[in-house]
Amino acid sequence: MNEIFLVGLGNPGKKYSNSRHNIGFLLLENLSKKYNSNFILKGKLKSYCSEIQINNYTYRLFLPTTFMNNCGEAVRAIIDWYKIDLDQIIIIVDDKDLPLGKIRFRKKGSSGGHNGLKSIIDKLQTQNFNRIRIGIGSPPLIKGTDSFNTISHVLGNISQKEKLILDKVYKKVIESLEQLITKKEEYIINELNSFDKKHI
Repeated sequence: MNEIFLVGLGNPGKKYSNSRHNIGFLLLENLSKKYNSNFILKGKLKSYCSEIQINNYTYRLFLPTTFMNNCGEAVRAIIDWYKIDLDQIIIIVDDKDLPLGKIRFRKKGSSGGHNGLKSIIDKLQTQNFNRIRIGIGSPPLIKGTDSFNTISHVLGNISQKEKLILDKVYKKVIESLEQLITKKEEYIINELNSFDKKHI
């Protein structure tokens, strides 16, 4: 079947719509908009869903409604409903351990402390699934301590300066996703992993 499944991670609701933790949502919203498609709520998939066509391939886009910490439930529901192999699905997620603007495509790996990936690993009982991680930069130190202000960083809103960088990142990732059906996966992975916002 000529289908690709993309799941963006984030939290539903206006409160979180522009937060760094919602980069997965924001990227897929950009992709859906590019093809004039809208997201529709599908309760059985615990997600808002959109569908686009690229070169006779159907791209199915999902924004889980479960909140980040339980998004594995939505991923599990999607896989079970469509009866797909794990290699057909790509998770798109923010990463505070990557500098802002860096991209990493991995075919497997640990959660790296990310609650969304942790939930997916728990529900699928494997770390072997594709994920595109998008850097949001490290959280700042809490004044006068050695602790990082992680929660307010990931749930904080994307600044205008950050948005200019991330818009270029979204464009690059979307171009690569569109080429998944015409180019070898290794080429796509290399293109994304070597991407540097300075060279744009």
